[in-house]
Amino acid sequence: MQAVKSIAEAGLKAEVCSMARGVTADIDAVLKSGAKSVAIVIPTSDIHLRHKLRKTRSEILDVTEKCVQYAKDHGLTVELLAEDATRTGFEFLKKMFKVGVSAGADRICPCDTVGVLTPERSSELFSRLSEEFGVVTAAHCHDDFGMAVANSLAAIRGGAKEVHVTVNGIGERAGNAALEEVVVALNLLHDVSTSVKTRLLHDTSRLVSRLTGIWVHPHKAVVGENAFVHESGIHTHGILRAPITYEPIAPELVGVSRRFAVGKHAGKSGLKAVLKKLGLHPNKEQFKEIFDRVKMLGDKGKKLTDADLLTIAETTMGLPSYRPIELKELTVVTGDKVTPTASVQLKVGDKVFSEAGTGVGPVDAAVSAIRKAVSGVGKIKLEGYKVKAITGGTDAVVDVTVLLRRGNKVVTARGARGDIIMASVEAMLSGMNVLMSAERPENKKAFK
Repeated sequence: MQAVKSIAEAGLKAEVCSMARGVTADIDAVLKSGAKSVAIVIPTSDIHLRHKLRKTRSEILDVTEKCVQYAKDHGLTVELLAEDATRTGFEFLKKMFKVGVSAGADRICPCDTVGVLTPERSSELFSRLSEEFGVVTAAHCHDDFGMAVANSLAAIRGGAKEVHVTVNGIGERAGNAALEEVVVALNLLHDVSTSVKTRLLHDTSRLVSRLTGIWVHPHKAVVGENAFVHESGIHTHGILRAPITYEPIAPELVGVSRRFAVGKHAGKSGLKAVLKKLGLHPNKEQFKEIFDRVKMLGDKGKKLTDADLLTIAETTMGLPSYRPIELKELTVVTGDKVTPTASVQLKVGDKVFSEAGTGVGPVDAAVSAIRKAVSGVGKIKLEGYKVKAITGGTDAVVDVTVLLRRGNKVVTARGARGDIIMASVEAMLSGMNVLMSAERPENKKAFK
């Protein structure tokens, strides 16, 4: 109730709707929270009635009428959700919704609580309900069989005017229909516009991941780390000619930019594009050697980061290493009842910067301090962070890989140390230096 109250008082341009079970005490809590809308969830399947509630269908209809009427009498907008509706006989489902609508329900929602709908059944179900009732019909789909988004889109095709979605598809078990996938699919596949600001989808996804600690799979549609990454030579060649060849979704639509990866499947066109972004222009012989080394390492199973490629190219081309950001000093303080704090001294170009930062842990504090110290060279965002132990025991070597963004430029870098803090710092500084690589002096670009 306190959480909903905080949201209700936030002054959002939104209808704040709180869930409630089919009991008046829950509806009283909604009223106390300040929410103006309530989603009353009442089970309807025989499975739930018999095993969970131990109530009869008649009792469920009485509860439905009583709760909807109570909420309406107290001025709430009411959405009536039939829990496990997709395992409920249609005639009883229709009867339950008829009782609810007669009592004043503003919207009805047959919930696919365990994700057993198929798109065909979804379209048919919502078509029948939309024809039967004159109120808004909503869809609530779970992803147990991987069809939550497809079922939500089919529901809209059948007449649903509202769909329940979550950022990144988070939710019980396999999750719910993903906001970003539903919105982009409606936009690009069905020419249906929404009020969602799609350019904020990627940043919102990252924010939710960070706050919940539930990280998005790299291959997840729309907002996954690899959703706009190209490695295959065939793909990168096509993308460079015309992005539409292998990008059904323009990365700019969701607030990201495409990236070319280097590895065993790398093609020459993609590699040239990455080197160009790094400010490197090898001659024909140098490029062949770089390409061969990348393929060789890729064939051995090594995942090359942009920092790895930069080192390979500099060595092959006989260039001096260009690392404008250098760590001079790092101090981290942490403890049981101490806020993790880090102070850092960096040499950036010919200047020295000192900053301090706090975080939820020592690594977070160190990263925060570093980002503050290099803020003068542009806003650098940490978009991805992965850690793994590459040896066993308490003295294990830790491998940290980061994904960093500066403007529309995204790079990967790695750090490997026996200390996770130093491995993380090494990865961060390595990635930041890659982001600055195009500004090396031989390119005659001033470093500021």
